[in-house]
Amino acid sequence: MSEIKVPPTPRLRRASVSERSDRIAKLEALRKLGLDPYPARTSRDHMINDILATFKDFEASKKLVTLAGRLRSLRAHGNLSFADLEDDSGRLQLVFSKQEVGADKYKLFEKYADVGDFIEARGTAFTTKAGQQSLAVSEWKILTKALRPLPDKWHGLEDKEEKLRRRYLDILTNEELKDLIKKRSRFWSSMREFLIARGFLEVETPVLETTTGGADARPFITHHHALDIDVYLRISVGELWQKRLMVAGFDKTFEIGRQFRNEGMSAEHLQDYTQMEFYWGYADYTKGMELVTELYRHVAKETFGKLNFEINGFKVDLEKEWEVYDFTSIIKEKTKIDITKTDLKEIEATLKKLKIDYDQKGFNLTRGIDNLWKYCRKTLSGPGFLVNVPVVMEPLAKRQEANPNFVQRFQVIIAGSELGKGYSELNDPIDQAGRFKDQQALREAGDDEAQMFDQDFVEALEYGMPPTCGFGISERLFSFLCDKPIRECQIFPLMRPRDDQTK
Repeated sequence: MSEIKVPPTPRLRRASVSERSDRIAKLEALRKLGLDPYPARTSRDHMINDILATFKDFEASKKLVTLAGRLRSLRAHGNLSFADLEDDSGRLQLVFSKQEVGADKYKLFEKYADVGDFIEARGTAFTTKAGQQSLAVSEWKILTKALRPLPDKWHGLEDKEEKLRRRYLDILTNEELKDLIKKRSRFWSSMREFLIARGFLEVETPVLETTTGGADARPFITHHHALDIDVYLRISVGELWQKRLMVAGFDKTFEIGRQFRNEGMSAEHLQDYTQMEFYWGYADYTKGMELVTELYRHVAKETFGKLNFEINGFKVDLEKEWEVYDFTSIIKEKTKIDITKTDLKEIEATLKKLKIDYDQKGFNLTRGIDNLWKYCRKTLSGPGFLVNVPVVMEPLAKRQEANPNFVQRFQVIIAGSELGKGYSELNDPIDQAGRFKDQQALREAGDDEAQMFDQDFVEALEYGMPPTCGFGISERLFSFLCDKPIRECQIFPLMRPRDDQTK
């Protein structure tokens, strides 16, 4: 079939209101002909890239191969029809000749095949006169009849809302998005490989909890009908559970999983997202910072192939020596507030002066200091570690030996945001019980992000937990390295239902 010349201009099918009805009519016609438009089995024996990788060999051997995939374009040219077939590995042109495939099957294809349909095609590899690598089809069958037309070939989905709502179509027409999803997978797998190579054991801990712990956040609440109790979706990836595993004798554990926080939405915040947390026995927060620096460099290199990024207008070099930021000094420098001596009245006046909006429900000194810090951090490019945070702001971290009013905590700062947090874990059960009590008092005063008193965890600590460093990082890091809003970096972000969703 080497004499065939491909027509230069493809025929693009225009979507219309009646096209779905037309396709349903074709579906019914196929069934009347005794053809199943949704068969379960296919005889595919090669992926398209298998053929393209050694095309000359397939062409010379004239070996029959069977491909399967989605039709991405159709164009007719007399007694010939041309189509682009796409699978997960690549795209190849199909050539249907009435002489080669037979008059009946050719007519069937011409009459009932549409762009978007999945088909199986059997034939031999050949190159057209125009130099186009193709498959000369001798047999074909429908695998899935698509009832809706695909988005425009050249423009895809243009409305931002529809891009997120019909994410599958945006992925189908947007190679950059498809590549982002592959990078997302590599991001987490490279993190997993890094930790396993250093002796960490991957574990799974409960998603449903009777007491939330491990973070300051508002939880989602649901009802467990079998036990007839209210439970919470976890707000951390098993922090208090993984520390129980330290009590149980494990030295190094980690978990990658989903966590849920019933909080506001922004370019940096989601309610349902992936997080990694590790716990490292016999290590403190200084060792944690060393390991985290190495981890971030490894993940960035493996995922993006580089260590230099432009994020939110900042130039970030992960390879350079990381900065160390002092919490108290930075706030004092940028707001004139000394957090070791301030009170709620002074903080509220400063927030007003700086035009910083904040949630007044349950507002207290801790929340006020945190709002000041969030204002200050926006100017820090990083990469660096924030240290020397007051004990009132971290109920799960060990106190500093030289200054018990501050904790052994570090936060990763990149491009004006917090992209990871770790600390020397508090393993003094009496101190932990006291801090839980203080947090519970804040909850009762209206701060629904304060932590709950977890008596079972305190009891576990009383059996003894070794010195431990814990650390957690969410998919926010991935979105920052992509320099995109975090919602756009999820595969299927949560969307409010359309008004006609149930119609």
